[in-house]
Amino acid sequence: MRLGEVERLRGELSEFVADVFASLPRRDQRRWGGCYLRGLMLDGRRKSVQPMAERLPDGNMQALQQFVNQSPWDPLPVRRRIAERLSEVIRPEVWVIDDVSFPKCGTASVGVARQYCGALGKRSNCQVAVSVHAATDTASCPLDWQLYLPREWTDEPDRCHRAGVPDEAVSHQEKWRLALGMLDTLAGWEVEAPVVVADAGYSVSTPFRTGLEERGLSYVLALTGKEVAHAEQARPHRPAYGGLGPPTLPRYRTPPRAVSALAEETGPGQFAEVTWRQGSKGPMASRFTVLTVLPARPLLVEWPHGQDAPTGYWISNLPATTPITDLVRWAKMRWRIEHDYRELKHGLGLDHFEGRTWRGWHHHVTLVTAAHAFLTLRRLDPKAHTPA
Repeated sequence: MRLGEVERLRGELSEFVADVFASLPRRDQRRWGGCYLRGLMLDGRRKSVQPMAERLPDGNMQALQQFVNQSPWDPLPVRRRIAERLSEVIRPEVWVIDDVSFPKCGTASVGVARQYCGALGKRSNCQVAVSVHAATDTASCPLDWQLYLPREWTDEPDRCHRAGVPDEAVSHQEKWRLALGMLDTLAGWEVEAPVVVADAGYSVSTPFRTGLEERGLSYVLALTGKEVAHAEQARPHRPAYGGLGPPTLPRYRTPPRAVSALAEETGPGQFAEVTWRQGSKGPMASRFTVLTVLPARPLLVEWPHGQDAPTGYWISNLPATTPITDLVRWAKMRWRIEHDYRELKHGLGLDHFEGRTWRGWHHHVTLVTAAHAFLTLRRLDPKAHTPA
């Protein structure tokens, strides 16, 4: 946005900041929070502190640096208020769990390590964050973030402490554990959870799927097709008891098979066309079917026209009576957060933060989330920026 456009929004933005930053104890903190948000929304290649301060008429590099890097305000109440407001307006059909990478030079920034970097499509020096987004086909917004710490960080507590990592976070947690922790946080905020959607990087973890079920959450999770299962008609066999020792447990006579093989054996004739949304070039449609695999779970399979074999697989714990159109729409809704990432990164400078500390990183992503939430509310309804 141009400076004139941002300046015209100052009144609306002030009301938004007063609401979502109400937990900040000092007036000057809320003022610099609003200033930082205007800097993020202004046009400019870099959204780090110095260039933002230079572009803002009331910018002060030292004050903004102190606000984002040193000021001890808690970002979680800010995220909670954003989650409450956006969930009420968006009315999400799904929560999407995903992760995003931030290429970095050097090794001093918290969490930076040589690991797979989705932004570059290869292993490289980067930070990785796990996020939860509320989404429908028309709108979405991140609700919470957590920074992933590789073992080379958590194995060196002194290094973590130098970067300001709190004691409770200095332990290695896989990304799926971070995701479950954020779902618990959102439950504590009393934000209602719809269907949970995630890619195969999360669904391959049995403890992750179990964790969702233990929390009473419904899910539609992508698979790679290499995962194994038994076909619906398979039945476990209990060998006759020989009279010695404990009874033999039931077991299947045949080994489990890749879900891709089970799906292909079904044949294309069992697949029906389903349209899940209206795209920019027309209806988005493909052929789908739902199989049951053991243990009893619906397996959604996509076999597009012109393909020799199925190309997409999703496992769910929803009832077998769930309409296939709903399963397809929820499975495909993960596309929506790609819009989030484009705006968060390219428009609002999500990956432009140059600080090195845990606190600074969490402050910055919270401020970027607030800017994104403000713009999302204005897009959905120009009057929605005013809190009830």
